[in-house]
Amino acid sequence: MRNSRGAWSVAGLIAGFAGLAASYFVAMVMTIRDSPTVAVAELVIRLTPGGLAERAIRIVGHKDKPLLLIGIFVISALLFAWAGRLARRNWWAPTIVFAVLAVIGGIAVWSQRGATALDILPVAVGFATWLVCLSLLTEPLHRHELAVEAAGADDTAGDHNRRAFLIRAGIMVAAAGTLGVVGRAVGRSRRHVEEARRLLRLPGVTTPVLPDGVRVGVEGITPWMVRADSFYRVDTAIVVPAIEPTNWQLRIHGMVDRELTLTYQDLLNHEVTQAWVTLNCVSNEVDGDLVGNAWWSGVRIADLLRLAGVQDGADAVLQTSDDGWTCGTPLSALTDDRDAILAIAMNGDPLPIDHGFPVRTIVPGLYGYVSACKWVVEMKVTRFADISAYWTDRGWSEQGPVKMASRIDVPRDGGDIASTGGRVGGVAWMQHTGISAVQVQVDGGAWQPAELGTVPSTDTWVQWAATIDVEPGHHRLAVRAVDKTGQVQTSVVRDVLPDGSTGLHVISFNATEASDG
Repeated sequence: MRNSRGAWSVAGLIAGFAGLAASYFVAMVMTIRDSPTVAVAELVIRLTPGGLAERAIRIVGHKDKPLLLIGIFVISALLFAWAGRLARRNWWAPTIVFAVLAVIGGIAVWSQRGATALDILPVAVGFATWLVCLSLLTEPLHRHELAVEAAGADDTAGDHNRRAFLIRAGIMVAAAGTLGVVGRAVGRSRRHVEEARRLLRLPGVTTPVLPDGVRVGVEGITPWMVRADSFYRVDTAIVVPAIEPTNWQLRIHGMVDRELTLTYQDLLNHEVTQAWVTLNCVSNEVDGDLVGNAWWSGVRIADLLRLAGVQDGADAVLQTSDDGWTCGTPLSALTDDRDAILAIAMNGDPLPIDHGFPVRTIVPGLYGYVSACKWVVEMKVTRFADISAYWTDRGWSEQGPVKMASRIDVPRDGGDIASTGGRVGGVAWMQHTGISAVQVQVDGGAWQPAELGTVPSTDTWVQWAATIDVEPGHHRLAVRAVDKTGQVQTSVVRDVLPDGSTGLHVISFNATEASDG
């Protein structure tokens, strides 16, 4: 083996990834939602400070989670190769490396919501696999080096040991690949849940019909109703929970007279409320697309809390997702006249798994980080003084009422429009207050009123459009909204931390003359 040092590194790599494959296989067979690798990734997300997480999202966008997983695999590969090199001199050195990795994996798994001692089994299997595979792979390497040392030559006694190493390495690579494929097939509980979702028939849920006049007729504006597959998604789950409707339960407890445990069928037995509601993320920047409008169907949370009997002094509800994510929601927003619901359907169909199936929370007028709990399984009536939640622990404000915003969709920044009769448009929103006017400004001049589409309630965004006449050439366009209380959207620029961005959306555009003929 001419490159003996490289062979030791390869041995560590193969043993390491064989251990990962074994732990993944066991986790899937046990129908544990997260493999240890995914649990480590989610632990990293939970421990990442809010500001650092926000900067990462800005830089890489929705690729943050795949890149995190890739980074974990790359670091693991380097450690596995190093462990293989260490085995050349000391048998115990790689054991320490693998033990440290196993402890990290065990801590990550144990920190998952609802974890039990049995959930550590995949980590233990992975650790054992590391040790056994590394021992099997390094044995012919040790024999080869002893033979070379005894013979005083490099390769005279190496053929047998080389074949033994290659055969064992090939078997382990094949076994690891097989375990990964089989584990993926065995553990695809999501497919079963998707099939259960497809077969659901939800009483009281209707197909959405767009209200008359909501569209202003400018090509290129974001659709007033956003399809589920285009709706923005922000959550902390590497692998989203896949929950059978028959297995779902919601516990309502805390400062209540009667603790309730509701099943999915219990929800279906209640009266269904349906409403158009716009949701937006607190991380949405002034020109961002983390906002969307949909037709939501579900059961009013106020009715359920009335059944439980909220006690005096409570001012918050701590919501918990199946994946352990938490948010603190003002009790008043769940019990007033707004359509705060436990949603079971989106745009007339059962919720997509990625958007919270089987049940999620929708609360108009609040940013998602304090209200929109996907895969919700627990609601604790409490006081803000007694709780903390996922994002508030990371520097975000305790309560997150949405801020007024408006956006230019047409033209895009740097785009072209006609200099005479050019049409511009976009969307504006201020949920649970409503938009009364939208105004546009060209090159810092006077603010001009825009046309507004109609809306069914104050909880949805509104499309706007305007016609502008300018000289050919480059110009700047700004937009601002006015809410139904008369408040004008602020031009003060603020970051999304700690409670949402402010400022006006301003673009540049090129006005072109219409060609003759």
